[in-house]
Amino acid sequence: MDFDDQMRRYFGAADSASVAPAALAAGMERLSVDFGLERDPGRRFAMWALMHILGNAPDLDVAFPDPAERDAARNFMDMLDQLQAQAPAAPG
Repeated sequence: MDFDDQMRRYFGAADSASVAPAALAAGMERLSVDFGLERDPGRRFAMWALMHILGNAPDLDVAFPDPAERDAARNFMDMLDQLQAQAPAAPG
């Protein structure tokens, strides 16, 4: 499940900055519902990762009953934090 594909599926655009607020809210709702229904661990993780990036992810203990999946999610969160720390500051 590719990030751009998920963005297009749930929000109608690959770039979140171009999505209208109402479409963003509706897409997050659809994504949350699909996440709750999905049984494939890989697809669930990809959905959770997108929700995390958008600030709408459920807590790890709710999202992932399997401890190994929770650890993978924590690793993902740590990697994102490291990338954000390394990113150059925006001019301003």
